[in-house]
Parts: sequence; C-alpha cells; structure tokens
Amino acid sequence: MNIRIHTPEGTRDRMFSECLERRRVQAALVELFQRRGYTEVITPEVEYYDLFVQSGNPIPQEAMLKSIDRSGQILVFRPDCTAPIARVAATKLRSLALPQRLYYDQTVFRDRNFHEGGSREIAQCGVEMIGGAGEKADLEIIAMAADALKCCGLQQSHIELGHAGLFRAMASKLEMTPEEQEQLRTAVENKNFAQLNDILEPYRDRPGWEALHRLPYLFGGKEVLEEAEALAGEIPCLQYLDKLYAELTAAGYGDQIRFDLGMVHQLDYYTGLIFRGYAQGAAGAVLSGGRYDNLLQQFGRAAEATGFAVDVDAVGACLPVEAVPLDTVVFYGPGGLAKALQVVDSSTPGSCELSPCRTLESTIRMAQEKGARRILDLSGEKERWINV
Repeated sequence: MNIRIHTPEGTRDRMFSECLERRRVQAALVELFQRRGYTEVITPEVEYYDLFVQSGNPIPQEAMLKSIDRSGQILVFRPDCTAPIARVAATKLRSLALPQRLYYDQTVFRDRNFHEGGSREIAQCGVEMIGGAGEKADLEIIAMAADALKCCGLQQSHIELGHAGLFRAMASKLEMTPEEQEQLRTAVENKNFAQLNDILEPYRDRPGWEALHRLPYLFGGKEVLEEAEALAGEIPCLQYLDKLYAELTAAGYGDQIRFDLGMVHQLDYYTGLIFRGYAQGAAGAVLSGGRYDNLLQQFGRAAEATGFAVDVDAVGACLPVEAVPLDTVVFYGPGGLAKALQVVDSSTPGSCELSPCRTLESTIRMAQEKGARRILDLSGEKERWINV
C-alpha cells in the first residue's frame, strides 16, 4: 500500500525554532491585548459558507477551503476571523454594553493559487473593537497596531494608512459602471500600472482622471496627503487622515506612520480607515486592518467596528530566534527523581534534561550524541559534574 507521508499542499510541519518564534509572538501579542482591555473569543474552525457570503467578506470564494456536512450544507474552514466574531457579537454578545473589545489567537485557512505559493494555514492574532466609532476608536486601534509590531521585538516596522472613501470619491467623478469601477479598484490595489492606463484612457478628459492615474503612486510620508489634495481637491477623508496623523505624532507614533493612498481593499466591506503593517525582513504586509461599520448589520445588529490581524508566522520569521542548546543532562539513581526534576525546572527551558538511561556510561554516550556540554550525576552520595 502506497501511504502518503508528506503533508498536503499548502501545509508544512513547523519545528524547533519556528515553534519558538510563533509562541513568543503569540505570547507578546496576547499580553498586549489583555493589558489594553481586550477579552478573548474563540470561534469554530469550521463555519457555514453562507456566513461569509452574507458578510461580503473580502476573501474570494475560490480561496475558501470547503467541505459538505451530512445535511448537504456547504462548510468552509475559517478563512477569516472578523466575520465569525461579528456573528458572535451580533448574537451571543448582543446584550453587553458597547464598545466590546475582543481579541483572538486562531488559525485561518485559505487556498492559494498554485503559482503564488504560501501556506494554506495562517496563524493570526488580532483584535476587533465592536461599537467603537469615530476618531478616538481609530486612534486607539492604529496605536495598538504599531505597539503590536514593536512588542514582538521587530527592530524596524511601520504602519501605512489609507481610506476606503478616497477611491470612492475620486472614481465617482468618472461615472463608471460598477464592473468598470471594480476593475479600476483592482488595478489600483495591485499597482498594475499598465492595466490602470488602459482602463483610464477613455476618461482622459474627465475631471478626476489625473488624480486616479496618480493614486497608486501616492505612498510615503505626510507629503502624499498634500499631493492628493492638490490633485483631487479638499476631500474629507484626506483631512481626516491628516488629523489622525497629527494626533498620532503628538502621542509619539509619528515615525511609525506612513501613507498608501492607493490602498483600496474590497470596497463593499471596508467603510473608512484602512491600514497595513510592514516589518524589515518580510516580503509583504504582516498586519492588516480597517473599519467595517456595516458588517454587524448583516447579522441583525447595527454597530460600528474596527480591528486588525497580525500574521504571526510572518512576524516570527523576521525575528532572530534560535532554540536554546542543550547544556546539561541529569543522571539520577533510585529515589533521586524529585531532586533531578528540581534541577531541570530551575534551569533555562531547553538547556537541561533528564537522562532516561540505566547507566552513567550510556548517559555519557547519549549526551555526546546530543551535543550536551556536561552531565550532572546525582546517583551517588554526592553530586558531581562530568564534562562531556
């Protein structure tokens, strides 16, 4: 029988330092979230497909891993944490006062195109502020996103801000069909300049053409807000981003904040501020979030909301984390287990372990094979150290 002993496509085993990286990042984020008043929720790994259709989720349906239950209902392995938490907030947490600060530490599952590579399993830690409306809620969530990357130990990281309303305001001047506007949004989001030129060419004489043509290029410091206003005029969302930046700068976050005005996530999902986090050493964004004020209404509860998710493994891969080398092996005799365990428990985790061998000679051979530096022999009347 031909038994498959490798992992399915898009999955892999994680070992040693990779596990250590993930746990350290998760622990740092959870500690921050709890300190800021957020409470954990855990949602099922499998949800009904209809939940994500109803929510207008930005995850394409072809990216969802699906299954069928006994009744014939389509199930999906959780592709996103926000929609399930919105379901919980609109039902089981409906009677609790707002705002509700919730956090999660869960895995999401997404299928990738074959040529894209990447993992189907993504470990995420994130927060959702249910009922958090307006400027102060946005300031809180951006500040915590910046602090989330710092608390993980990243040496260099920053947050890029955008606004879903900016593209809407600019595109509305061209009187496009919804299909054309979606094609335009995709071209801007992917910074596909050739496609963008083709889409905009018929509108060259329309007001707003130049602003949309420049939109994917508008990323950097505060100066991009000034350029965007010069191109498109006074748009409220630009003034709002400028106000957020002033408050964040006053709070000491100015050097961590940049702008990407060409950031235009799926427009029927995000309703205001959108942002991503980047770290030195990562190929792409390691954090993503934004405001989604209409989502809970899909589940029968009107409430504004905002939040973000951190890609735990992407952050961990940027950190110089190594497994602790084995230093000491403890050999003990009859009646010596308690003392031996005391030695192990008082050592740096991973640096000391018990010998399962029956003799000291076999313990020495084992310690040499594992690269240990020394042996603590507790089998006699007096303990003694043996260099390997």
